[in-house]
Amino acid sequence: MTAHSQAMRAYGQASTPVRTPRGTEYEVFARVTRGLITAAKKDQKTGFPELARAIYENRRLWILLAADVAGDDNALPQELRAQIFYLAEFTQVHSQKVLTGKAGVRALVEVNSAIMRGLRSEGVRSDPARSEGEKT
Repeated sequence: MTAHSQAMRAYGQASTPVRTPRGTEYEVFARVTRGLITAAKKDQKTGFPELARAIYENRRLWILLAADVAGDDNALPQELRAQIFYLAEFTQVHSQKVLTGKAGVRALVEVNSAIMRGLRSEGVRSDPARSEGEKT
């Protein structure tokens, strides 16, 4: 291996792209939402552990968001903070219904997808629910 090829290998490409905070938030929502969609496609009995894990990850994300918007130092407008907090509460309640078999994940995916559209600031955008053909 030549010195040039070693240098290109070491310095040629950045291994981690630079992301904005919004971009990072979007990626977290995308990962969690894909997990929900994938778990929803599984058989209810054999896929339950995957569903429980996906619900856990989604709840964890929303608990962090609720804690963030509840803080006095959060710079978001009060009305938006209240809306996010409400969605966090809804997510907790609906997640329990999903785990007990009384509801499907579609509402959780739709809420996450709406947040993702807001983070992208593009209004209507293709979201994981539509591209994956999620079932309820």
